[in-house]
Amino acid sequence: MSEPEVELTTTVNGEEVDAVVPARLHAADFLRHKLGLTGTHVGCEQGVCGMCTVIVDGQAVKSCLMLAAQLHGREVRTVESLATGDELNLLQRAFTSEHGLQCGFCTPGMLMTATALAERGEPLAREEIREEIAGVLCRCTGYEGIVRAIEGHLGGRVDATGGAA
Repeated sequence: MSEPEVELTTTVNGEEVDAVVPARLHAADFLRHKLGLTGTHVGCEQGVCGMCTVIVDGQAVKSCLMLAAQLHGREVRTVESLATGDELNLLQRAFTSEHGLQCGFCTPGMLMTATALAERGEPLAREEIREEIAGVLCRCTGYEGIVRAIEGHLGGRVDATGGAA
């Protein structure tokens, strides 16, 4: 007996996508394997590590905890939406400038979480930033460079090169 399938229409990184997917396909797997958006990393598949964080209708969500069918009628943004061609956006440049990445596995989840924070438009203290990004695990950086990058970005203290303004 084959698994039931569902039709969905969603907007991913500004482009409308129509698809027929298995009813139990996770959103992370849909993005990675059906759409080829491999910046959405899959780690724990239990919503703990945050590597699969994307933005759905303006909210940072862990795509391993959603079914692809739940994306129907919604707007999804992945890390691939941040750069324009080969040109990194200010947040990505801040991560580079502040050494907020090493192995890079958590970077997409951190970038999408920070993007959602920036879009809220609220000033955040360093400890609040740490609390907000706690849902994305990083084993390499000790978070200091990540926090500095986000803090500079949220505070508007990042120039066009990504460095402190």
